[in-house]
Amino acid sequence: MRNFFLLLSIAVSLTACANFQALENSPKASQPVMAQGTFDSVYEKYQGTPYRYGGTGKGGFDCSGFINVAFLEARNQSLPRTTEQLIKSGQVVRRDQLREGDLVFFKTGAKQLHAGIYVGQNAFIHASTSKGVIESSLANDYWANRYIQARRIN
Repeated sequence: MRNFFLLLSIAVSLTACANFQALENSPKASQPVMAQGTFDSVYEKYQGTPYRYGGTGKGGFDCSGFINVAFLEARNQSLPRTTEQLIKSGQVVRRDQLREGDLVFFKTGAKQLHAGIYVGQNAFIHASTSKGVIESSLANDYWANRYIQARRIN
């Protein structure tokens, strides 16, 4: 009888583990699953690369050039080339609903836009005109005052 309960206990534990694992591995309909750290590795690779208007490579990036390379390397996904095209892509996302990989947009001049990639914890990566590819905080006064919207690219 003791062996019966031991076997029953093991069977119940295995079933519970299998069900938990199935739940953990199932895609959530409301939130796409993205590999952890994909944009982190792109950032590590290009951190400090200088700003270059129209740049799309190791010799230098502009903001949309960096975004294009980052999405190709992290997600194998092609995006429109310019910031003006990017801001019309995907779907608008509220700031309090940002997820890793969302694009964040800023108005930096009368007719100038700037963009970066949200990487979590209120931070984004981008090609800064003064410092090249860097990570910045959305809470920084400069960026907070110029933030205009975010978009999620599917």
